[in-house]
Amino acid sequence: MMEKIILEILGNASEEILTYTGLNMVDDDIIDSFGLISIISELEEAFKIEIDAEYVTEENFGNKDCVIALIKKLTGN
Repeated sequence: MMEKIILEILGNASEEILTYTGLNMVDDDIIDSFGLISIISELEEAFKIEIDAEYVTEENFGNKDCVIALIKKLTGN
């Protein structure tokens, strides 16, 4: 369920995110910084969490799997 919600949020920002297998979707122009901010805001709202700036890194937002792992970590799942 959690992964489905995350993938829905990512897909709403860019369908390309769902098939992207690289390690830096911002550098590879899959999403721009505005899109990233939008994703972060939607994730925070959906999971009632705060994603501090220290977590906004290439490692945490490089691709969909990185984002899923981060949200699981922040929500304790």
